[in-house]
Amino acid sequence: MVRRKLLWGARGAALMAGAWLATMPVRAAEPSGDTPIDFRETVQAGKSKVFPAVVYIRVVREDNEQGEKKAQQISGSGVIISSKGEVLTNWHVVDKAQDVRCLLTDGRPMEATIIGSDKDTDLALIQLKDVSEGLPFASFGDSTKLREGDFVMAMGAPWGLNRSVSIGIISCVRRYLESISEYSLWLQTDAAINPGNSGGPLVNTQGEIVGINSRGTSGSAEGLGFAIPSETIAVLLPQLRQFSRVNWTWFGFQLQPLRDFNKDTYFEGTTGVMIAETDPDSPARGAGVLPRDRLISVNGTTLNGVTEEDLPAIRRVLGLQPKNEASKFEVLRDGKVLSLSITPREKGAVEGKELALKRWDMTVKEINQFDNPELFFHRNKGVFVFATKYPGNASSSGLMGNDIIVKIDGKDVSTLADLERLHAELIGQVDSRSRIVLTVLRAGLTRQIVLDFRRDFDRE
Repeated sequence: MVRRKLLWGARGAALMAGAWLATMPVRAAEPSGDTPIDFRETVQAGKSKVFPAVVYIRVVREDNEQGEKKAQQISGSGVIISSKGEVLTNWHVVDKAQDVRCLLTDGRPMEATIIGSDKDTDLALIQLKDVSEGLPFASFGDSTKLREGDFVMAMGAPWGLNRSVSIGIISCVRRYLESISEYSLWLQTDAAINPGNSGGPLVNTQGEIVGINSRGTSGSAEGLGFAIPSETIAVLLPQLRQFSRVNWTWFGFQLQPLRDFNKDTYFEGTTGVMIAETDPDSPARGAGVLPRDRLISVNGTTLNGVTEEDLPAIRRVLGLQPKNEASKFEVLRDGKVLSLSITPREKGAVEGKELALKRWDMTVKEINQFDNPELFFHRNKGVFVFATKYPGNASSSGLMGNDIIVKIDGKDVSTLADLERLHAELIGQVDSRSRIVLTVLRAGLTRQIVLDFRRDFDRE
């Protein structure tokens, strides 16, 4: 993220809040009477309900981003949400995890396994092993009741340090972030959320989880932290428990709000949501949905997208429709209401699998329409160069990230299995044959690249 130095930092906010609390009595809502309530006691009471359930998470994950397979150690946070030892955290904390270890507040270390995760909403659920009785856990509150200015606490383990708590306010209850708000809005807070706080709870003064910390300003806390609302979590948690993932369905709609300030486009009326376009080969396009159609409802549920902040909730409604079952839509086209029946597909994986090709000194990845739409446009099934090692044979040959591998010595390559098989076969012949020709697509243009892999950079 871009650092904005003119913003009032969360650290400064905390110091100012601390000075104010120390010098002035703070009144909070009271059931009866006019006796002021000490806000410090309110915060401590709320903190004491959740802080014992905060977990420090250390993960060893597989990393292929440097052109070779490496073990990478990262850390994050989580919060215990049941007596069974379920821990809620972020997808990006446990993504590609090979080993997950947790440290409880009382100093107990515990191994954990991943129950389920969802990249689209950055949520993950893990399970502590060897759980004993009396395990502390926290309860959820209703994020829809939050208002700008409400005090909240961000808990976790920033920068891999021991647990901490920072205090701030809700800066925005419905923050839309372009490209990362597909199914959920964000809670914006100026409570300090640093690297390592990811997966920790955002807590109200009643001691309830109202969000899961997910994003902060890179480098330092500058009053820009974002959490996944408990409203979203309540909808998705049962699916993580039952299916180990969220069973999103896919229609292929590209939605546009009725009042699109960023594109300076405004449509009459306050009902429905506009179709900007439909994805190629999608159920929506196959059913005849056209750009400038206005979706009014699906299976009797009204869809109103006046501003961009309304879009995530609409996408969530669409994404949770039964897969492989026809959904009934009302569509407004040229002033007439049409009824359309559209059968969505299962969305499936939103990121391709990865593979390290050791002697060739590169890693490759499956093309995925949601993760690599620009590559999917050129080839809807295939494998591309994820990264090249430097120094290494692939980088020396001129191969580059995002090159789509089409053929190797004239043999078609369309899956990771194809590439893995050819790699093993050619490595076995390295003493007699160490030069191959790769046919690749780069920005839509075909190139022939000679890969010489006679050198073993790992031994040099």
